[in-house]
Amino acid sequence: MFLHKLGLRNFRNFENEEVEFPPGGAALIGGNGEGKTSLLEAIYYLEIFRSFRGARDEQLIKFGAGHFRVEGQLVGDDGTEEVVVAAGYAREGRRKKITVNGGEPSRLSGAIGRVGAVVFTASDIEMVSGGPGARRRFLDIVLSLVEPGYLMTLQRYRQILSQRNELLRDGTRPSELSAWDQGLVESGSRLLEARARWVGSVRCSFSRRYATVSGGDRAEIEYGSSVSIARDREGAATPPIEEWAKAFEAAIERQSDLERRKGLTVIGPHRDDLKFWLVTGGDFIDLRAYGSAGQQRTAAIVLRLVEAETLRKASGRQPIVMLDDVFAELDPSRAERITELVGEQEWGQVIVTSPKPDEFAWLGGRLQEYRIENGRVRAL
Repeated sequence: MFLHKLGLRNFRNFENEEVEFPPGGAALIGGNGEGKTSLLEAIYYLEIFRSFRGARDEQLIKFGAGHFRVEGQLVGDDGTEEVVVAAGYAREGRRKKITVNGGEPSRLSGAIGRVGAVVFTASDIEMVSGGPGARRRFLDIVLSLVEPGYLMTLQRYRQILSQRNELLRDGTRPSELSAWDQGLVESGSRLLEARARWVGSVRCSFSRRYATVSGGDRAEIEYGSSVSIARDREGAATPPIEEWAKAFEAAIERQSDLERRKGLTVIGPHRDDLKFWLVTGGDFIDLRAYGSAGQQRTAAIVLRLVEAETLRKASGRQPIVMLDDVFAELDPSRAERITELVGEQEWGQVIVTSPKPDEFAWLGGRLQEYRIENGRVRAL
């Protein structure tokens, strides 16, 4: 499926705009602040119903308005299938409404992922060079989109974690605290297993695509859990949930004194990380600590390619790939190799942005060009 129409009402600097996209995609041209990134933000909002820029819903409302609404019409390649996904938010009462084909889903998990989009941004380098929070968020979004029950489990884990931390801060006795440990272990072990299994399943793809984009360099990805469990870097089967639960429960018991002193839960999925390694000979070098900006950016882009591949395999359809001004930070050879990758048949519609039309030269004129100025969009 591809995005045929996008309707925007009071979203960022768009007052009332409707844009039609061809099946192949679009090249969006405009200066800073004109609305290029906001347009991609609106599309991806319909994927996870949150801003990929970390903005709160009320911050997405156009200045002077009281609400926003975004609607996307997705059409099958043969024109026989159609899905309409819409989302709105009103400042008064902080009300959010989500519909799929006019009906409100009973759960958020029933609506997320219907667009099938992946967005690459220049700030993605923070997923590699920054703190672990961004990497955990990446894992949680991907798995919420493709792993049945993951989002509900994540929400339950966060609720139990919050309550348990409150009890730790209040100095609750261990006997009373243990009542929360079972729920924490049960939900947490499911998150741990799903994350480790996904990382294990994409390790080879990540390494292969990194070598392609970098021009031959080697890199690997690894799940770094705070729960110690025997795993094989070479890709042995992921331990079952029961083993994760046993290891998590034992870790909580070992850390009980430290948790009471600190007043918080010090181990679990909320403390885990995603590790990137440069492979030189037989040495594994921490890419976050010692990699160059170019190597870190390459790893971030490859991570997005792996995300797109995951969505394609899970849904059976080609994802919408959006690239927000990513070519400016790349050397010409890497930009060309990335263009070749996103132009492959395994990807679907491609939407790219740039302030400079000549940066689209790598695409060979394959995409319809649009000009964005002050929240208005017109085809060229």
